[in-house]
Amino acid sequence: MKHIFIINPAAGKTDSRQRVYRMADALRKKHDLDVECMLTRSPGHATALTRGIAASGSGVRFYACGGDGTVNEVANGIAGFENAAMSVVPIGTGNDFLKNFGDDAAKFSDPENLWNGETQKLDLIDCNGRQCLTIACSGIDARIAQDVHRFSTVPLLDGKSTYVASLVVNFLFKGIGSRWTVTLGDEELDARDFSLVAVCNGRYYGGGFMPVGEASMTDGVLNTLVVKKVSRVRFAQFVGPYSKGNYEEFPQFATCYTVPSVRIRSEKPDIVTCLDGECITTADVTIRLSDKKLNFFGPHGCSPDATLRKKG
Repeated sequence: MKHIFIINPAAGKTDSRQRVYRMADALRKKHDLDVECMLTRSPGHATALTRGIAASGSGVRFYACGGDGTVNEVANGIAGFENAAMSVVPIGTGNDFLKNFGDDAAKFSDPENLWNGETQKLDLIDCNGRQCLTIACSGIDARIAQDVHRFSTVPLLDGKSTYVASLVVNFLFKGIGSRWTVTLGDEELDARDFSLVAVCNGRYYGGGFMPVGEASMTDGVLNTLVVKKVSRVRFAQFVGPYSKGNYEEFPQFATCYTVPSVRIRSEKPDIVTCLDGECITTADVTIRLSDKKLNFFGPHGCSPDATLRKKG
């Protein structure tokens, strides 16, 4: 079995390459493992690297060393390959994916807790052919996520603070709503103006915001939260409960659906969709479940449903 550390040297606020090299070397020496480290050079490189290696058919375990973007790229590279599995060594800023594992999230920082962990199957979200682990969001929250990077270099701001800063800028200077045609399964919604559509497989994004607490990466179901256009005052009232998964406090404009597919269309290419922190812009978005497409390993006994909220 090959163990490959995929390292994003641009992740986080400090260069973590030497730390990862030391961890990988310790793993090699202690357990006599076949270990290799690879650096990514550009966006999309992690996907190309891991897909090429997985396609060889040999057994391989990848360690995504970076933030949520690196995790997303590795997942896209190995999705559907039975011989390949992945884990995460967090060196990014937000690391929202690991928040799904609750208290066990801290254990992922040491590969000693990972290398012999059992593999479990996780669902993915397919968005226009690209895979996403946790949340595919379109609307004001995606525009906020797109702008987060400009605040990430501010020294005193952590993951959630940068998200809040971007939220304030978008809230004050950009519109809340978007004019779309939204189709859920076979049903086209009557409304035409929306604040956001969040398709949730996991529970966290935006530095810790949790739109749907009951979303699970193992249940074969996507939870889609649709929020109609509202005023700035109402949106300001909504953000706090929304960040904690309490969308049900606003039934007049926020509704959660479980449907096999979601399609969002606009008359111009202005739909910003954020996939695990990485954004795309298009005029037509189709989102579907990729059932049990990802092999994932982690600390013994860990669960991506550790913080799952039971509905009702």
